[in-house]
Amino acid sequence: MTASTAALIATTAQDAARGSGQSARVRRFYKAYGLTIDSEVALPELEPTPPAAPDIVIAVGPVDVPRPDAEGGFAFRFGSTRQYLSWPAVGSFMITDAARIDVDPASGIDDPLLAFPLLGPVLALLLHQRGLLILHASAIAVGDGGVIFMGDKGAGKSTTAGAMIRTGHRLLSDDVVALDLSSRGRPMILPGFPQLKLAAEAADAIRIGQAEVRPPVHPQIEKTQHRLREGFSSAPVPAARIYILQRGARAEISQLPGAGALPAVIKFSYVTRFGRLALGGDLASTHLRHCAQLAGTIGIRRLGVPTGLERLEGAVALIESDVAAGARKG
Repeated sequence: MTASTAALIATTAQDAARGSGQSARVRRFYKAYGLTIDSEVALPELEPTPPAAPDIVIAVGPVDVPRPDAEGGFAFRFGSTRQYLSWPAVGSFMITDAARIDVDPASGIDDPLLAFPLLGPVLALLLHQRGLLILHASAIAVGDGGVIFMGDKGAGKSTTAGAMIRTGHRLLSDDVVALDLSSRGRPMILPGFPQLKLAAEAADAIRIGQAEVRPPVHPQIEKTQHRLREGFSSAPVPAARIYILQRGARAEISQLPGAGALPAVIKFSYVTRFGRLALGGDLASTHLRHCAQLAGTIGIRRLGVPTGLERLEGAVALIESDVAAGARKG
């Protein structure tokens, strides 16, 4: 969530909620990224699960945010055991020991707006603190493996993922992709939750079946949330391919030179948006090692994505062929 988006959200949400009191908080249990989450914030984006000993607790209450390390609409401060993130127009968040998130909503902000940063940068940072490699990407299960789409804003990550889902493949994660590199084998992509964010034009062109389109959380947020009823892979899968998306006239796949693989993974790792402050202690060396392991293990390719949405089928066919060829070689 950007500072400008947070600022645009503030006025409408606060005006609409003036005079309303805080509703009673109910604990709900969810599953995401292989973890059980006990949350006082309603998160219908996630998969519900029976009550159990939680890996993560999300509680609503006051958060005393220290003096920020950044100015403007987004402030953060990172310590060895606690990390603070704050959007003054939305709320403040404190992560403790990679196992608890305290949420302090701004006046008049409801759960759907809180979920926007909570399931994005806040959860991404917590997963990073737990030793996972987090990419700003989308991931799809194809056959027995998973493919990851990375790229700059507007490159078409979610749109390409949507086209793959429409063809019959299954979503692993959108926006926040978590990889477990603890085993000596191939890195594993952990399933996130069954939601895909699509711009209106892409949603109209792709028209994913068996998806619930959720109401926009704010008029200034361009993408709509598509909650999949089907088409979600709930089991971890080994990473098979990474594609760096680039807009082009036609669909094509080309090999990324070896020297470019590691910088690409580092560039699109989620933690880079927080800067060096998020890589204190041993986290910096661990993060670099994980990026190098992923770059050295998984084939990284450039994927030319046609600018016309109607031409995405050609990209899907190329991906399927490339993944199948890699499986035969493996």
